[in-house]
Amino acid sequence: MNGTTSRRELKSSFRASPSSIRPLYTGGPVLLTRDGEWLITTMGEEVVVTEVRTGLGVARVKGDTTPITALALSYHTSPPTLVTCHQSNTVRYYPLPDALPTTPKPPFLQYTRVLPRASGAPILVAAVSPDSTLLATGSSDGIVKVWDLAGGYVTHMFRGHGGPVSALAFSFPSTGEERQRMELWTGSVDTKVRVFDLRDAGSRVVVAGGGGGGAKPKAVLEGHVSVVRGIAVSEDGRFAITGGRDKVVLVWDLGDPKAASNKGKGAGPKIVQTLLANEQVEACGLLPRDQAVVGGSTGRLLAYTAGDAGTVKVWDVLKATEVATMTGVEGVDEDDDEDEQRGVIAVLYDSTTASLVSVHADQNIIFHSLATFSTTRQIVGFNDDIVDAVFLSSNGQESTHVALATNSSLVRIYSTSAFDARLLSGHRDMVLCLDKSADGRWLVTGSKDRTARVWVPSSSASGWKCIAVCEGHTEAIGAVALSRKAGDDRGRFLVTASQDRTVKLWDLTPLSLDDGDDDDAEPIKARSLATLRIADKDINSLDIAPNDRFLVSGSQDKLVKVFEIDFTPATAGASGGIRHIGTCKGHRRGVWAVKFSRNDRIVASGAADRTIKLWSLDDFACLKTFEGHTNSVLRVDFLTAGAQLVSSASDGLVKLWNIRDEECVATLDNHEDKVWALAVSPDERTLVSAGADSVATFWEDSTEVEQEEKNAALVAAVQSEQDFNNYLSLKDYKRAIGLALAMSQPGRLLSLFRTVLASAAPTDVDVDGEDTGAASGAAEIDEVIRTLRPLDLVRLLKHVRDWNANAKTSFVAQGVLNAVFRLRSPEDILAAFESTAKPEVAEEDEDEEMESDDEAAAEAKKKAKKALAPTISMRELLDGLIPYSERHLARVDRLVQESYMLDYTISEMDGGVFGTELIAVD
Repeated sequence: MNGTTSRRELKSSFRASPSSIRPLYTGGPVLLTRDGEWLITTMGEEVVVTEVRTGLGVARVKGDTTPITALALSYHTSPPTLVTCHQSNTVRYYPLPDALPTTPKPPFLQYTRVLPRASGAPILVAAVSPDSTLLATGSSDGIVKVWDLAGGYVTHMFRGHGGPVSALAFSFPSTGEERQRMELWTGSVDTKVRVFDLRDAGSRVVVAGGGGGGAKPKAVLEGHVSVVRGIAVSEDGRFAITGGRDKVVLVWDLGDPKAASNKGKGAGPKIVQTLLANEQVEACGLLPRDQAVVGGSTGRLLAYTAGDAGTVKVWDVLKATEVATMTGVEGVDEDDDEDEQRGVIAVLYDSTTASLVSVHADQNIIFHSLATFSTTRQIVGFNDDIVDAVFLSSNGQESTHVALATNSSLVRIYSTSAFDARLLSGHRDMVLCLDKSADGRWLVTGSKDRTARVWVPSSSASGWKCIAVCEGHTEAIGAVALSRKAGDDRGRFLVTASQDRTVKLWDLTPLSLDDGDDDDAEPIKARSLATLRIADKDINSLDIAPNDRFLVSGSQDKLVKVFEIDFTPATAGASGGIRHIGTCKGHRRGVWAVKFSRNDRIVASGAADRTIKLWSLDDFACLKTFEGHTNSVLRVDFLTAGAQLVSSASDGLVKLWNIRDEECVATLDNHEDKVWALAVSPDERTLVSAGADSVATFWEDSTEVEQEEKNAALVAAVQSEQDFNNYLSLKDYKRAIGLALAMSQPGRLLSLFRTVLASAAPTDVDVDGEDTGAASGAAEIDEVIRTLRPLDLVRLLKHVRDWNANAKTSFVAQGVLNAVFRLRSPEDILAAFESTAKPEVAEEDEDEEMESDDEAAAEAKKKAKKALAPTISMRELLDGLIPYSERHLARVDRLVQESYMLDYTISEMDGGVFGTELIAVD
């Protein structure tokens, strides 16, 4: 092994990046904030708030243990308030944060209001009025309620729907004579649309009389023959559209407001156009008249529709013509129904980016630009189990993407610089394995459909194009390995392993990176050069040596086998073969991972026996064994010029090892289940681990940063030590006590208190016997206690609790405790504990003399402050103080009683002996 690598060059730590890929949507309602920056999604009984641009988690809502059925966003407060409707028929208000969190994990929001019995049945839809004063909810029992958002009470109640309410929309026209109109439009499964006048006194809920709810709708619109799923009214209140599962969108002319308000025959909205959507419409809406779209001018009345076909369509409403169709998900999972996956369940309009955001049934969220009608961003809500991962490069220079294989036939391609993903379709069954070329531009996928596919960068929407298919195995392909030599833009060879126990060598020389530019070309059929049966059980892993001469395999038969590859490229056709040259025996269970070192003639293997072994390619003997994982080792790779190993296992951990001393130097924990996938970036500064918990964690190399932090902490400690000694020499006990408290050194603090108390002058007593001196017995201590910040006060009380548990130090503890109670009010003490319970307590400013402009020093101090943050509550403090204080009081009482006996004995001795002698002398 390479012995030239200095220990200083070895990596010692990695930190999880906040931009890790986590589940954020599993179905249900979705919202987008008005500025388009935050996406609000549901995951069962939880809500996740995510920053759209970076994918960083902003906040979470835990819910009430029942699924969330509807969401609404109100701007009657700043920051806005999230309204959640739960299956338990409760409604909650959650104020959103005003900025991104400073912690790696997003905080859970606290609700400010609960409406416990908001409905007699689950609320299915909710909407907020344009002025954010009213909230409308529609439930499965056909009742619509209108709430005052600020007051939290019902203002209107509407019955009469012939089934569950399926759509809601407010109409508060903002121009012309319509300014005074306030309407609520409702749709239900009875196929009818009802228009309610919110200004009608008969529709208002009268609390005293218990009435309300009997108001008739202003209008009942008939025209649909299936469930109404979408309603939208134009800003000027002149037109409205309704869409349903009958595959049509109806355009209504609301006409003159005076005529519409009449009860006469023929008054009210009229159908002026019918848009044939040719799909069950699940969402529809109107665009602002000033919204420009490609190929058209502003001022037109444009609408958008979406449904089970998975596309978003833009229409010219008054002309009943289709302006554009925007494709949704490029591919679908072959395991599930195609229509169910493609279907759009909601569409959101983002005015800041002029985009339509479609939410699909397969948990994908796609941003469509109205300026170009192209996909600008795609968010995968849930990845399920992630079984493999590799870094890719579209330019061959740096890692630009990460490919993930999940429990799906679609390969996920994530951008490393933006919160954006693309799906690669082509396989007919679940993708099991991935591999890449040395420069990261070639991608190979192996699937349960018994084929392997070769992909290269492309200018298409997905970013990668399949240029070759390898067919020939009779069972699922569980491992693939691509040639490692970095040459020109042409391919070399590929090795695949299948559950049919064979490996195949494939000729890729006819392929070129230029093939990705031909969008119309079909993938070619790759030619198999050799087939060899190499195992008696499933083959789990393959790897090819950096020189393309050797192949190593790991299988369930506990063996690691090494093969020689004979490959000869030729213009007329390549030739090649595979020959077995050695077997490495030693694992007690199936081998899950094998990897060649890029610097030495060794191979690493990880197995279900929880060990990692290094093997020599010279004699196939085991060189070293690494133990530390508590479950099967699933992935292994080399780092730092072959001087280190990184591994992942079924125990949910990623471990970093030094090969020379066989020591685990770091354990990375950010997963809750098996870590199936592990990949190393070409510069080795980033790792990605992913697993069965649907989380892909990016680990950034923090070795240099942590070393700088340690150095800064050491410098700060030396400086503090020098300051402390200077204070002692000057007998500046006040500053010395404050510094010892800030340094969290309870031993020194106790010694200081003893010294100060011992050197303090005796206190005076007034005529009533009250102590008129310092509360603690020393003025220096009193001054410190008076000026303690809340955080330091809680720290001091924590030390006092510990000192009070020992009889030898209880005198100091009781003296300090007495001073705290006399010099600080109960309100101050309670406020100190309340303030330290907040997360931002670790971010308080240090004393001016401890400040530093150096970033590393500041980071070190920040970490130190977090470590020093008190983790004690008032209850815990009292539980530790009261029993010992009572014990000390009882002990002092006994001593006082015993002192009286001593006084009596002495007095008796004086009177009985010396008194008799004096009488005799007289």
